[in-house]
Amino acid sequence: MKSNPQDQQKFRRLTRHEGFGHARELTFSCFKQRPFLRSERSRQWVVEAIRRSRDRHGFRLLAWVVMPEHVHLLVLPRRSDDEVGPILKTIKQSVTRSSDLFLRSTGKPKPESIADRAPSGAIVHRLWQRGAGYDRKPYTNDAICSSIEYIHANPVRRGLCKSPLEWEWSGARALAGCADSLLPLDRIRL
Repeated sequence: MKSNPQDQQKFRRLTRHEGFGHARELTFSCFKQRPFLRSERSRQWVVEAIRRSRDRHGFRLLAWVVMPEHVHLLVLPRRSDDEVGPILKTIKQSVTRSSDLFLRSTGKPKPESIADRAPSGAIVHRLWQRGAGYDRKPYTNDAICSSIEYIHANPVRRGLCKSPLEWEWSGARALAGCADSLLPLDRIRL
């Protein structure tokens, strides 16, 4: 039996879990898992983009981390009509704009490592991997706590630091009550 290309396309799409009152664990990666977020400058662009997206879309931020080649967020939408697509779009587009402006200001061309052939055949430059990334709904309080712990321990597991509190590009310092955290976290009752 021959498979239908439209059926194959359905399975490739990420299932988004929309709804009110559920935390959302989101992960999105740099194009081809390249470490485009290894510099402080690019990580700061992500922090500012998360802040901007939070202001625009009104979600609660429960945990976050910026790794060299991907970002993890745990968010709680505040309104029933919120979707995570616009949240991610605001973050990704903001970081891409910052990167483009930086490259133009330095006179550097876009690196070949981000060149990709679009389905139309055109060559485009991508900072982010195609697709929506990873989206999971932790339903229970234990699952939310595990997600927070997983996200903040990510730099330790990768050997980037010895303690989550040492990695300034995450919400671990805010969770511990440190005044110098880059983004405050929202508190919720679990």
